[in-house]
Amino acid sequence: MSAFGMTIALLHIVFAIVFAAFLGSPPAEAAGIDAYVLRYLDAKEPIALPNNAEGNRREFSAEQLSAGKRFFEENCKNCHVGGATLPDPTVPLTLEALKGAMPPRDNIESLVAFLRQPMTYDGSEESLYCREVPESWLSTKQTEDLAAFLLRAAQKAPGWGNLSL
Repeated sequence: MSAFGMTIALLHIVFAIVFAAFLGSPPAEAAGIDAYVLRYLDAKEPIALPNNAEGNRREFSAEQLSAGKRFFEENCKNCHVGGATLPDPTVPLTLEALKGAMPPRDNIESLVAFLRQPMTYDGSEESLYCREVPESWLSTKQTEDLAAFLLRAAQKAPGWGNLSL
């Protein structure tokens, strides 16, 4: 490389360092925050979600919701793309449908319980369609992040679980 080429390369490096210093923190994706979570789930600040049937709430950060989204995309999306339920299209992952399940699945603890031991919508028997998520596969924290993503998507994501699409 010529002296001129090396000078240009050095200038690019210096410019990148100075530019990064003025910008401050790295972009959202680099920090582990999914752009979908920021834009469609409106998670710029921690989000308080229902934690249990008693009405207690728990905050989840954009990072936690992003982790939950990654788990969903890696493990659930094939049957639940966009909040639909392909094995039973009459039961989407909408907030209304989650509330109507037996027992209701509209809070973190109940969704984690369902993921650990999936039951049919009416709660009468084990589900053969939904894959059990044992602790050896996803830790409690990871399963809670997945549940938080599902609840927040049901609350805010445009078209999530929409049966009329």
